[in-house]
Amino acid sequence: MPSNETRTRPDQIAAPTLLSIVGRTYFPIACVARLPYAMVVIGVLTLVVAGRDSLSLGGINSAMVGLGTAIFGSFIGAAADRWGQRRVLLIVGLLNSIALIFMAWVVFSPLPDSVVLIAAFAIGATAPQVAPMSRSRLVEIIMSKLNGPRQQKIFNGTMAYESAADEFVFVFGPFIVGLLATTLHPVAPIIGAVIMTLVFVSSFALHPTGRAVVSTSAQPRVQAPAKELFTFGVFVVVLGVFGIGLVFGSTLTALTSLTNDLGRPEEAGLIYGIMGIGSAILAITVAVFSPRYALWARLLSFAPLMLIGAVIMASSTSMAIVVIALLLMGCVVGPTLVTLFSLAAERSPLGRSATVMSMAGSAIIVGQSMASAVNGILAEEAGTSAAMAVPMAASALVLVAGLLNLIVGKEARKRDLVHS
Repeated sequence: MPSNETRTRPDQIAAPTLLSIVGRTYFPIACVARLPYAMVVIGVLTLVVAGRDSLSLGGINSAMVGLGTAIFGSFIGAAADRWGQRRVLLIVGLLNSIALIFMAWVVFSPLPDSVVLIAAFAIGATAPQVAPMSRSRLVEIIMSKLNGPRQQKIFNGTMAYESAADEFVFVFGPFIVGLLATTLHPVAPIIGAVIMTLVFVSSFALHPTGRAVVSTSAQPRVQAPAKELFTFGVFVVVLGVFGIGLVFGSTLTALTSLTNDLGRPEEAGLIYGIMGIGSAILAITVAVFSPRYALWARLLSFAPLMLIGAVIMASSTSMAIVVIALLLMGCVVGPTLVTLFSLAAERSPLGRSATVMSMAGSAIIVGQSMASAVNGILAEEAGTSAAMAVPMAASALVLVAGLLNLIVGKEARKRDLVHS
């Protein structure tokens, strides 16, 4: 009869997988936990328009949410790198819930508009950076616990999934806001965001993987100097992700203006979903790309197609042509986002991955909120044709980031030659 030692030889033990390490609950929790972040820009806009009866004030408040995230998002990521994600997420999750509740109250109060703007800024400033922190967790787990020939494939698949999850929430976040606001009350999306933050962001913070990015030794965690965050390589990534955020926000407002001209404003979200759903599906395909298909080449492959789709959309008022353009844009937005976050992971200084991921993640909502506010005003003042041109400019910015990225690669090759 074979002994236990014979049946459990080390070479017969199955290699660990990412799912076996993080557990089956991780991905559902991490996905739902990022929904409030995707809901707040549109949720604040909807609430302020309903409570204060001012579209322009609603747009400004959405921009204030983005401004708060732009200023404090990277600091939240840096705090997580310094003190661990668990502690930071629990604190900002509570503060964000308080800010959301205050906004739900102050909009219908007699207090001046300036107080509403402060509340919107506070919502953005305390927004939990779930998506970038999830990327940071998974990247560190992959690099530290999944060494071997499968590591690059697992990394590519994980980045693809994370970007698909972002696409999912940025499409269905506004849909949930619209559903709750129309069937219940304009304040319902804000209350829903509070509940999801308290339940799912807290669950994400308390998940066992929350300890994965904190050193378990008695020695302090080693971190690269903060100045290494402000490199040209990191700037290019943030610029590209900011451009994607501009594409999201400007496309939604342009479609809203177009469908309003056609007398069917309620169709804007549905048509916008064509781009988002296609983008989420195509983002997954990045996992099967060959490692020989370099990140710089991917970016320069996808960005021009996005620009072509935006040009087609801007040059036609036919809904059929617009849908085709959105399908083309959707096919490349997701893979572009995956590529940019892969570059962010590659260029993160030692011990500062959450900071870089938060900088990139914040850039999406900043771009979205800025484009939503500016393009909404542009549509009112200059008409739909002007608003339809903004996604074209946003796509061009992503292409510029791709071209600038070539300079980063050239400088890296020069350094390698010097050190060899």
